[in-house]
Amino acid sequence: MYKPSLLDTDILSELFKGNSAVRAHASGYINQYGYLTISQIAKYEILKGLKAKKAQKQTDIFNRFCSINTILPITDDVIVKAADIYASLRGQGSLISDADILVAAIAIVNNLVLVTNNTNHFSRIHELQLDNWKI
Repeated sequence: MYKPSLLDTDILSELFKGNSAVRAHASGYINQYGYLTISQIAKYEILKGLKAKKAQKQTDIFNRFCSINTILPITDDVIVKAADIYASLRGQGSLISDADILVAAIAIVNNLVLVTNNTNHFSRIHELQLDNWKI
């Protein structure tokens, strides 16, 4: 049913907010694969927000989430792919943030579908497969 996927920060945030559509998809995905996959970028983006709000309880919950799921790193292959994406988008005059480029590169290098609600930005990267669990 689900293809192997990488959750973007916006979907991860919706999961923790209790969005029912996202939770239903996450539950189905976990039933199929046994875990969720996020990037180091998403981990950073969630943690920086929680720590800025001094939300220790949510930080603890998120850290437990991270310990039982998969977090993909920024590797040399990811850096090279991200640079290719940057050059392509710059040439088209349609740049997106470096964080989004790195997330896209992590998904592509690991042959994963990127689960995001930010399809406007990510659809500019033609080799990237997208899914949206929020709808």
